[in-house]
Amino acid sequence: MGIENAPTPQGKEGARGLRRETSAEERKVEAEKGSALAKGADRFEERSRSSDGKSAGTKQQN
Repeated sequence: MGIENAPTPQGKEGARGLRRETSAEERKVEAEKGSALAKGADRFEERSRSSDGKSAGTKQQN
C-alpha cells in the first residue's frame, strides 16, 4: 500500500518507515554488490529467476 492510500495516520507513518528501511537496505546491497540493482520489471524478472531459474511467464504457463 502506498503512503497516500493508507487510511490512518499510523498507517501512513508505517508506510513511510517501510519505504525508508527498504531504501536503506537497497543502498546497502548495492554497495556490497558494487553495482545498482535492477529496477521495475527487470527486477521482478531477476527475482523470479533467482528462485528456481525459470521466468515468471514460464511459471504461469505451467
